[in-house]
Amino acid sequence: MIRFSRKALLGLVCLLSFAANTSPSAAADYPNRPVKWVIGFAAGGPVDIVARIMSQWLSDRFNQQFVVENRTGSGGNIAAAAAISSPPDGYTLLFVAPNNAISTSLYKKLPFDFLRDTAPVASIMQLTNMFVVSNATPAKTVQEFIDYCKANPGKISYASSGNGTSVHMSAELFKAMTKCDMLHVPYRGSALAFPDIISDKVQLIFDNLPSALEQVRGGTVRALGVTSPQRWPTVPDVPAIAETVPGFESVGFYGISVPKGTPQEVIDILNKAVGEALKDPKLVARLAEVGGIPKPMTPAEFGKLVAGETEKWRKVVEFAGVSVD
Repeated sequence: MIRFSRKALLGLVCLLSFAANTSPSAAADYPNRPVKWVIGFAAGGPVDIVARIMSQWLSDRFNQQFVVENRTGSGGNIAAAAAISSPPDGYTLLFVAPNNAISTSLYKKLPFDFLRDTAPVASIMQLTNMFVVSNATPAKTVQEFIDYCKANPGKISYASSGNGTSVHMSAELFKAMTKCDMLHVPYRGSALAFPDIISDKVQLIFDNLPSALEQVRGGTVRALGVTSPQRWPTVPDVPAIAETVPGFESVGFYGISVPKGTPQEVIDILNKAVGEALKDPKLVARLAEVGGIPKPMTPAEFGKLVAGETEKWRKVVEFAGVSVD
């Protein structure tokens, strides 16, 4: 028989009591200080717009600030690296989008493995990209653009919000499927690219719908198509590129992940809050204004989506024959 001293037993009881109570109490008052939400693109762009809509809702919901931090560059990988290296305590979130799925195969020397080093939290919405051109570009339809591009090989440039973004890869997929010869000009976010598109220094962009739609509505650029396989519900008058280029498809997603090791209780709290937000008619209306369709998911469902998108974009990267060192 193993015998314990009274002092040892008392210490063991205290230790077990501490272990039993620490995690639940830590989750129960989460968040008790500001939460940082790291995004990989510049202020004013589509990711930034949606992040600020959602962060304001979460700030009101928890009576605690959710602060958007823009960490631009490397197709969102600088932001991902910063978030992944943060303490896994739920006080650093990462805005997740197709660039995170694309970068896994496009970039050859990433300092992290996105699927291994992050934990999925919640899906926010789905969205399409929009193919827009400068008003100086003569093409009024996708077919007219293809004809114009082939008549002017090497003279047309397209902007992106950075290497490895869906904005970049949508254009590369278009190039591969149409044999259009276009030069890639990456920016640190699409908001920084639009002045050059408007002035026709760069002729086009396959931008996320939120910011592209804002420019189209303002009359500064012209929409030729959307990258979803069918017309997008919020812009039904804009043709799908697939109507001209059969099989063309690039549908994006926005969501939240955290560093691996973040307590499941905190993940569940955040997932529940995002689910509540996506039932709020006012927030849903704001997402609709920028072309988004709410898509709530459990953490497991969102993780499966990101893994599936990672594999899908690996095939596109191989098909397009592009890579970034």
